[in-house]
Amino acid sequence: QVQLVESGGGLVQPGGSLRLSCAASGSISSMNHMGWYRQAPGKEREWTATITSSGRRNYADSVKGRFTISRDDAKNTVYLQMNSLKPEDTAVYYCRLYGGMDYWGKGTLVTVSS
Repeated sequence: QVQLVESGGGLVQPGGSLRLSCAASGSISSMNHMGWYRQAPGKEREWTATITSSGRRNYADSVKGRFTISRDDAKNTVYLQMNSLKPEDTAVYYCRLYGGMDYWGKGTLVTVSS
């Protein structure tokens, strides 16, 4: 059993910044990839960013240059630093841990609005 808990969501003005965290706990038996996905109201869930077990980072074109994903293996935590936020970034952001298994958090809401 692995649990993922996201935090750091909230209301922010356009152009502002937020930092999301996702802490994993439970029986984590090996190195895993971790990623962030988001789902806006009425839209499909979409991939946003990933960081592999070896530290390789990839980003969706929509967030390149604005978002940064990182991980702290000692804490089993992945972060998403979000800068220059736009209203279209408004969504529920979900954390994912995958590799041998696949786990998802319950999400944290990010609202970008004035």
